[in-house]
Amino acid sequence: MFNPTSFNECLQEWADLEKDYQQVQETHRLYKQKLEEVTKLQNNCSNAIARQRKKLRELATSLEECKEKHEIEKLSPEETNALEEIQDSIKDRPNVFFEMESFLPKKNGLYLTLVLGNVNVTLLNKQSKFAYKDEYEKFKLVLTVILFLFSFTCRFLFSNRALDALFNFLLVWYYCTLTIRESILISNGSRIKGWWVFHHYVSTFLSGVMLTWPEGALYQMFRNQFLTYCLYQSFVQFLQYYYQSGCLYRLRALGERHNMDLTVEGFQSWMWRGLTFLLPFLFFGHFWQLYNGVTLFRMTQLPECKEWQVVMCGCSYLVLFMGNFFTTLRVVYQKYMDNQDKPKSL
Repeated sequence: MFNPTSFNECLQEWADLEKDYQQVQETHRLYKQKLEEVTKLQNNCSNAIARQRKKLRELATSLEECKEKHEIEKLSPEETNALEEIQDSIKDRPNVFFEMESFLPKKNGLYLTLVLGNVNVTLLNKQSKFAYKDEYEKFKLVLTVILFLFSFTCRFLFSNRALDALFNFLLVWYYCTLTIRESILISNGSRIKGWWVFHHYVSTFLSGVMLTWPEGALYQMFRNQFLTYCLYQSFVQFLQYYYQSGCLYRLRALGERHNMDLTVEGFQSWMWRGLTFLLPFLFFGHFWQLYNGVTLFRMTQLPECKEWQVVMCGCSYLVLFMGNFFTTLRVVYQKYMDNQDKPKSL
């Protein structure tokens, strides 16, 4: 590194800096110009997609009206084939538009607007999207391990209400962070099914209620059952992450899954091949949620039950059980019916 030692050298260094400064200004001017051009292109592309969607809806409606009037029956075989190709293309276009829009700025949903305001969270290149997705997966894995160790400590080593409160606060923070990150990932093209997002909101509420539950006989009555359930849940989540990430990697390499697909705390259709062994662990966890809910509702019948947290936690566990159980059951049933139909079609 050059360090001027005389006045003349300082003048020469200043002249070089001035020349470099002019270049920096020109580069920044060009950057702002290109940024304005990109913004204009983004707006044009978004408007063009909106127009395409509107026109496609109108065309699909017109085709349905033609079917009702039996005009299609009068078409020649070539025209019938052309019509089928048009209908297939109309069905495929939403997926293409979805892919395009994942690289375009869009308005945040209600939740992100409440949390972040109107900040643009769309990442505009694939590398940034993949990096954010991978960071999300690592965040889940690290926190799952921490929660497992924390719940083990509270369950078997230290019985302290302040430590329990810290554990529940960590759960609240974890689930709140997951909901925000998942909303950002959805804005960037991740296709997370509705329930697997919503159940994190329920889990956030449940953890918040557990955090406010005061020390007492009823809390101590449920404490060990709750911490043991948290231990099992963390173990199953680690299993799911480990096997789902490997399965997703193989399916992406085969071109059968989207690059922004994520691991989830449940069972989806793409897991049917290779991950069905996880189903017993999942169903056992679902019924444990039901057992927690039933236990809490039985506690409400006790004469010393005065805390509102007992009912709220019971309702939350029942909602989690019904959502997880019936969503998983629906996926299993659909895949079973699909496999039954395959031999018939052959």
